[in-house]
Amino acid sequence: MSLRLKVECYAGFKADERPLRFTPLATGARTYQVTEVLDQWYGVGYQCFKVRADDHHLYILRHDTADDSWTLDSFRSASPPEHLSTE
Repeated sequence: MSLRLKVECYAGFKADERPLRFTPLATGARTYQVTEVLDQWYGVGYQCFKVRADDHHLYILRHDTADDSWTLDSFRSASPPEHLSTE
């Protein structure tokens, strides 16, 4: 099950052109600012955005266009775990 999100988007040429910030739909969750859109792709009835947030982590946000809902499909930490460090 994916984590549901509230996403605020830039609406330029079309609605929901790219995400600007997102907040998990959980009590007390913080809002993440999108600092960079790294990639985007489309499927039947959805579009995905690979973004870097202000915490430097990578997220894949999925927008299901039929019901206008957003979910977090993937998360990747910005740095390797301490035990994998090369220092």
